[in-house]
Amino acid sequence: MNNSTDSLALANAPALATIIIYARDIPKTVAFYRDYFGFETTGESIEGLVELNARHGGASILVHQAAKSVKLGQVGVKLSFTVQDVEQFVQAAQAQGLAFGAIHQAHGYQFANAKDPDHNSISISSRAFRAKPAV
Repeated sequence: MNNSTDSLALANAPALATIIIYARDIPKTVAFYRDYFGFETTGESIEGLVELNARHGGASILVHQAAKSVKLGQVGVKLSFTVQDVEQFVQAAQAQGLAFGAIHQAHGYQFANAKDPDHNSISISSRAFRAKPAV
């Protein structure tokens, strides 16, 4: 971008506020994100959507009924949740029945992957808590 469009883009920069998840079994998907990731919801379906809100800020999730023709579980999108202690979260999730794959060590942080009930990719990551390099 050039300088004249930089300021316009920054002034109108959109923020990610909502993620829509298409689900075969809406109550099961809602319970998954409520129980394992602490999202709050009334469970009420309004215009075919059930809204889940993050307790401590962040994007909300709208769960929408998937049409029979929709192919679920593709890897084009992955939801990544921030946690400070990946190992602790994996152990707590395992105790509640959610299995994550191996914990991976990256550059100053860890992450682990799993799938939701509709086979959408999810991860937990401590990347937001990694030490920032000195400037």
